[in-house]
Amino acid sequence: MEFSYHAIGILHSCFKEKFGIPRQAGLVPDARGTLELYPPFNRREYLEGLEGFSHLWLQYVFHAASMGRDKSTVRPPRLGGNRRLGVFGTRSNFRPNPIGLSLVRLEGIAHENGGVRLNLAGIDILDQTPVLDIKPYVPYADCRPEAVGGFAPHPPKAVLQVRFAPRVRATLQGMPPLVRRQWARLLVQVLRLDPRPAYYGTQGKKKKFGFQLLDRNVRWRMAGATATVTRLEDPRSSAP
Repeated sequence: MEFSYHAIGILHSCFKEKFGIPRQAGLVPDARGTLELYPPFNRREYLEGLEGFSHLWLQYVFHAASMGRDKSTVRPPRLGGNRRLGVFGTRSNFRPNPIGLSLVRLEGIAHENGGVRLNLAGIDILDQTPVLDIKPYVPYADCRPEAVGGFAPHPPKAVLQVRFAPRVRATLQGMPPLVRRQWARLLVQVLRLDPRPAYYGTQGKKKKFGFQLLDRNVRWRMAGATATVTRLEDPRSSAP
């Protein structure tokens, strides 16, 4: 049996590439994005009552995942990438149907210029992701304190110390205070969870890494269990 779906909107995310995205929603509270709804779903009647909920479930398409042959087993990062489990026993984005599910915080609904944007936080979703559906999070039904978490019974711990090189501190200092605080928190929250592939470990041979976050190129260097942000630059002015 086959089905076809249409996106109700597109997510504009602070995460511009897959590397650096937290492995679950909510792990980086300051990771923000906006969901731009397409017509006709941007009419007010579609959203009536949604403002009363603090969190939402988003269903979306893993549009940038490699969709080759079906994979029956995958290597969960939580297990260090050294053990294979069935795809249905994990939250891998390599799935028979490339559909994702994330619980995000709703910070506001903006009606402007005839359109609607949902302001979201705690996201773990790539920029330009097509969104299929929105459902409110209902605590009495969706929260199950007695639930068993399988191979991931506890939230991941922050494993890295995060420092800023002098040139990065100077860049941050040149920002307006609110923007500076937002950038500093976001960088620390993303890097302290160690976004590198699980098989690297703190003693991996590769020491320099980078990704685009919001409108900046972030470059960082590993030394033991410390990640030092060495560059925070506008991509248009970054050296090759």
